[in-house]
Amino acid sequence: MSSLHSPFNALPTPSSLVTFDAERALALACETLQIEADAIQLLKQRLASEGHTDFTEAISLLMNCRGRVVVSGMGKSGHIARKMAATFASTGTPALFVHPGEAAHGDLGMVTPQDVFIAISYSGESSELAAIVPIIKRLGTRLIAMTGNPSSSLAEWADVHLDVRVEKEACPLNLAPTASTTATLALGDALATVLLDAHGFREEDFARSHPGGALGRRLLTHVRDIMRTGDAVPQVTADTRLTTALLEITKKGLAMTAIVDAEQRVIGVFTDGDLRRLMEKVQDFSQVVIADVMHKAPRTIRAEQLAVEAVEMMETYRINQLLVADESGKLVGALHIHDLTRAKVI
Repeated sequence: MSSLHSPFNALPTPSSLVTFDAERALALACETLQIEADAIQLLKQRLASEGHTDFTEAISLLMNCRGRVVVSGMGKSGHIARKMAATFASTGTPALFVHPGEAAHGDLGMVTPQDVFIAISYSGESSELAAIVPIIKRLGTRLIAMTGNPSSSLAEWADVHLDVRVEKEACPLNLAPTASTTATLALGDALATVLLDAHGFREEDFARSHPGGALGRRLLTHVRDIMRTGDAVPQVTADTRLTTALLEITKKGLAMTAIVDAEQRVIGVFTDGDLRRLMEKVQDFSQVVIADVMHKAPRTIRAEQLAVEAVEMMETYRINQLLVADESGKLVGALHIHDLTRAKVI
């Protein structure tokens, strides 16, 4: 490739970099954050001072929704609507986003009379929403409008209107949706939070809707899901010679072995750490029996317990392995801290 057509020719050189006033940039950034913070504060004051029956009526509609919450908006309001629907869905309120333009061309079939429809438009005059809202109302679907204009067409159509007006946008031209979208997003989060609390939504519920996340793994992964079983579990009986037990430890790669009785109940454990301490006292292992040097009554965990509980035990007692036993004390598996790491529980 010739240098004439190299894509790297488009990269700016140090001498051609655009300069800017750093002090002005920081001042404008701080002003933007302050304007948006003020917009949320104004929203909070409005809710508190008015007792905001509109907000509580909206919560009542959403709590009694027998279908799903359908959230819609155009442009920047559409991005807020998508996020709002995702927040509802992940916190126990079934929800989805419908694009108002696509709704007018078939996607309106997603909406049922049992749903609650949340329409977002700061002006309250979005032509795309105006085209579908009358149809939604004829379906019998309840409508919540979020606008900055209580006198707008959308507000007039709504069963409940939520006022998200702001004094000004953070945009220096007072044109680009900035403070208004921030306020709308914050009010949407307020709705989701109240619903979450009213539904009795718990950490376990959150984990079920986030199985791929760290919290999901911590709350949904059980010891049985990641423990080693069968031949992978090192075990010997109490009369086993230490030298034979060491071979079992080496073969299974868990840096320890369980000691079990005739009924497979756990009666002891011997680890690499025990071996190092023993080497300071004993030179000849050939006649040593494992029962004489094992750690008796070792800590165990049940297979049905959460893997995070195994992590807590290991951290508390500063150990790297755990034996897994059933209610009768019978050995059913083993865990190494590396198993927990691979499962991303820690």
